[in-house]
Amino acid sequence: MKGELRRLRSGPGAEDGRQRPFLVRVRFAAEDPGQVIANARAALACVLERADDWPAFEQWQPLLPERFVQRCAPDPTKPEHDGSFNTEAWSRQWRTMTPEQKRAACQGPWSLSDWLHCFDPTGEGAGSDRGWWWWHAGTDETGGGWIQVATTGWPFGSGSLFWLIEASGGTDLAYEP
Repeated sequence: MKGELRRLRSGPGAEDGRQRPFLVRVRFAAEDPGQVIANARAALACVLERADDWPAFEQWQPLLPERFVQRCAPDPTKPEHDGSFNTEAWSRQWRTMTPEQKRAACQGPWSLSDWLHCFDPTGEGAGSDRGWWWWHAGTDETGGGWIQVATTGWPFGSGSLFWLIEASGGTDLAYEP
């Protein structure tokens, strides 16, 4: 987590050159791709900085950038939504989905609680095994931007990454070939 936070703030360093992670790059369009990257960094840094002392859900909204929170879908208010998550049932359902169904399930807007669940290291969420970690980001000569992440392999659970980019202002997301 500390290495990811360092890369988030200043990009990969010399110590990262010794690692051989599996890297995936996601391209996006935006009027100001540099601002999208800054917005994504701010939201993700907020989460990573609190991994050792994970706040209760009610405390997150004022901690995260207001723009990110506003872009999230409303959280469910039904009594049956108690914040718990059955990972085994979700995994069974995910394995039966077609690629099109998986893409649709990962599209936003995500609720704030669903997005935070992907980072929650307390055992109540998927944070201890989220599948991607910030590596690098930048803009290019076409006027677009990209965010590169280290993963455990392909395919990986990229929904939370895509929502981070979309909620930060990116559009037309695609994996770089």
